[in-house]
Amino acid sequence: MHDFGLPILATLALWWGSTGIIFYLDSLPAKTFPYTMGAATLLVAAALWGLVATSDHLSVGSAYGAFSYGLICWGWQIMSFYMGYITGPQRDPCPPELRGLARFIAGARTGLYHELFALIGAVILLALTHNQPNQLGFWTYATLWWMHTSAKLNVFFGVPNLGEEMIPDHLRYLASYMTRRPMNMFFPFSVTISTVITVWLIWAANDATTPFEATGYTMLGTLMALAVAEHWFLVAPLNANALWGPISRREDFSGLIEGELVALENFAEREESWTARLPNICDARHVAQVLELVAAGAFGEVEEVKGAMRTRAHWIAFEISGSRARMTPFTPRRPQEPRIIAVGRHLDRDRLLAAIENCAA
Repeated sequence: MHDFGLPILATLALWWGSTGIIFYLDSLPAKTFPYTMGAATLLVAAALWGLVATSDHLSVGSAYGAFSYGLICWGWQIMSFYMGYITGPQRDPCPPELRGLARFIAGARTGLYHELFALIGAVILLALTHNQPNQLGFWTYATLWWMHTSAKLNVFFGVPNLGEEMIPDHLRYLASYMTRRPMNMFFPFSVTISTVITVWLIWAANDATTPFEATGYTMLGTLMALAVAEHWFLVAPLNANALWGPISRREDFSGLIEGELVALENFAEREESWTARLPNICDARHVAQVLELVAAGAFGEVEEVKGAMRTRAHWIAFEISGSRARMTPFTPRRPQEPRIIAVGRHLDRDRLLAAIENCAA
């Protein structure tokens, strides 16, 4: 009888810990990024050496090692993207008029270089372990790549929980390519594919004939199970990003939600404030684009913006503080009126009102 408990716990710990560390490092000042990426690159070089060294070993220890090396290699890819080093040629918010294929192409261009580097990384890992019995590092990397790509496609096509609060300031334009809606046609296929692969890996682990196979299949199966859970977190009324709350330094955007817009009444009394009622049902993607433009100064010198809107899925609270726009879903405990309040100087109120009215779903 094989031991499945330790591989499962190890996978959970490595996945949670590595993700939290990346969130933490990415939330540090930008001046630390070159040192972080330099250290990560050295770590990847050591991981690649480790993959080669363990590629012909079929022990339980080599399974843990190969899994960790694949995780490190993928972590480098994610850090290079979220720190802004390897992203894509498109670095501007999505133009509101883009629809269909044109919008998809623009969205793909935001991460084009990242995807190319991810492919190059996969080829390198596969080449280093070619014709060797231990290819767990490559399959770990490939599984994480699938998890990330599938999640990105789902937030592009539309899900309730976008997790845009975790996007760093220098990549805020990515939020304009996300879509908030109850469901999309790609979601059932992506979650079904991940579930089928998970079941097959669990079956393979249970049917394994060696401790190495049992450990490897269990770790990959656990990773795919996490992929399934991440997919459901995109549509469930839960904040999965709270899992990394103790590690991440990102500011918690909850004050407006907990106050249920009560603070807006005092906020509106400030000098040079402007308020307007929002359409009864808004398109969250259009509102996100307007907020990005407001934050960039397209409608005047805006100091702060607060508000709440309704979509077909749920209520969303939003705010702009400094140059950062943030949105998050919430459930009001009393009747609310969708509205926006802005404070600033030389506000172009007519253009801002027209942009808001165009956000109707």
